[in-house]
Amino acid sequence: MIYDFDEVIPRRETDSVKWRAYDADVLPMWVADMDFRSPQPVLDSLNARINHGIFGYPETDPELKRVVHERLLRLYNWKVLEDDIVFLPGVVTAFNTVVHALTQPGSGVLMQTPVYPPFLTAPQNAGAVRQEAPLAVNGTLEYGIDLQAFEDAIQPDTAMFLFCNPHNPVGRVFTRKELIGLAQICLYKGIPVCSDEIHCDLIYPGYQHIPLASLNDEIAQNTITLMAPSKTYNIAGLGCSFAVVQNPELRKKLEAAHLGLVGHVNILGYTAALAAYRDGQEWLDQVLVYLKDNRDFLQEFVNQNLPGIRMTRMEGTYLAWLDCRSLDKDPYKFFLKEARVALNDGKVFGSGGEGFVRMNIGCSRVLLKEALERMASALKQR
Repeated sequence: MIYDFDEVIPRRETDSVKWRAYDADVLPMWVADMDFRSPQPVLDSLNARINHGIFGYPETDPELKRVVHERLLRLYNWKVLEDDIVFLPGVVTAFNTVVHALTQPGSGVLMQTPVYPPFLTAPQNAGAVRQEAPLAVNGTLEYGIDLQAFEDAIQPDTAMFLFCNPHNPVGRVFTRKELIGLAQICLYKGIPVCSDEIHCDLIYPGYQHIPLASLNDEIAQNTITLMAPSKTYNIAGLGCSFAVVQNPELRKKLEAAHLGLVGHVNILGYTAALAAYRDGQEWLDQVLVYLKDNRDFLQEFVNQNLPGIRMTRMEGTYLAWLDCRSLDKDPYKFFLKEARVALNDGKVFGSGGEGFVRMNIGCSRVLLKEALERMASALKQR
């Protein structure tokens, strides 16, 4: 099946937070929600389940566990047991639950900033404290990890490391060497890792996602990995994710933390996840080509038409990180007011986000082009 990602599907009159958060004349290029119709097998499976007409309490579909198990083995040569897989209604819910499971009031949660905003608030939700090990960045806007600085950031009360790979918002897909370095420090210091890998399927040519827990058995025993079909197949609103927890003690802590508080995945979430993972590869292959072309179009446009603005190299995700520090204005407010383009304000990503904006390129080329042309026109007129 050939999918048409150039199709513009009206969303403003639906319940889309992306399209309804701003005035009707504003182009929404912010929240991580693509404007592409989900894979046809997912739509077909949802329609069939709805037509059944009964929606009682669900149980975890054993076929979905089997499909996830086989997927991890096929993509990463990562051998996990089906019992290691725990389903949860969303990755944000999942890592907040992990923080509750692994911390005590006042203990520290280490993270690399700038980072996905819900990371920043997860510690305080559990009465813990945020600790930061900022990502290293050089003059050419290449982000990396200073392992010595990372180790130095670990305090006696650090209870866990909350890791983002592929990294949101800087777009890095960390290398095996970087991952081993981080994992070994955490093992040496006795710090368990919660690795948010929700963007693991959205990787551009020349890069490879490596699950942290797939490196070796010792690292696997120290890691809780979070994944989901939501970003990959544009089904975030259906609320289905999973944790891979190969250490039985960590798994017990996670399961105990959500008892009575975290609900099960809903029926349609399970249905969509199974269809996506089992039958959605054709759609994913095509959307990755389209996203790569969008990324390349964006990079060329920034270089030629947005003076003073730089863009990090996007190795993964559909979220571009734009350096606007050369402007004499707050870039988020400037582009919203003068270009009527809504981006993510870099400040909400924590330390190192000041002067940046994040841009969602998971949209039709015509929408991306219009947003960029508005931004270019606003820069010329300032």
